[in-house]
Amino acid sequence: MKNSKTYKITLSALFLALGIVMPFFTAQIPSIGSQLLPMHIPVLLCGFVLGGPYGAIIGFITPLLRSALFSMPPMFPTAICMAFELAVYGFMSGYLYRHLQKTTMNVYLSLITAMICGRVVWGIVSVILFSMQNQAFSLSMFIAGAFANAMIGIVLQIIIIPLCIMALERAHLIYE
Repeated sequence: MKNSKTYKITLSALFLALGIVMPFFTAQIPSIGSQLLPMHIPVLLCGFVLGGPYGAIIGFITPLLRSALFSMPPMFPTAICMAFELAVYGFMSGYLYRHLQKTTMNVYLSLITAMICGRVVWGIVSVILFSMQNQAFSLSMFIAGAFANAMIGIVLQIIIIPLCIMALERAHLIYE
């Protein structure tokens, strides 16, 4: 049953719903709410649990749907850049996790590699979208957006995601 397409689509919908709802909770902490990166966690978990293709789809849809429903994040350029970033998160976390030996170190390796690749893609898409508006996207803007302003969320992901994955592994809820 857990390998059925219906079950995977249902879990995908759950991860999508979490990605849409979680920012409401962190928005209640104005000083650091957006720095917690609440949409990223369900997308990364989706990649680990259901695999790269499901993670990529949920990663791409989540910021776009949230923007369409609630105007947050703003569609252009933020949600569009995030869609590509989160699609890479979801795909890479699932792809690497499936292709590496199941060790705690490889969970961290999959997670950190997915996070770095996603941020690089976010930067590339940002350069493209900003240049379409004849605006510069500098290296300092990339570092601020991808790392400095996101440090709390990055640390939170590095703590929470592996703990969740290890608990799901023990419960045999990770799909091959």
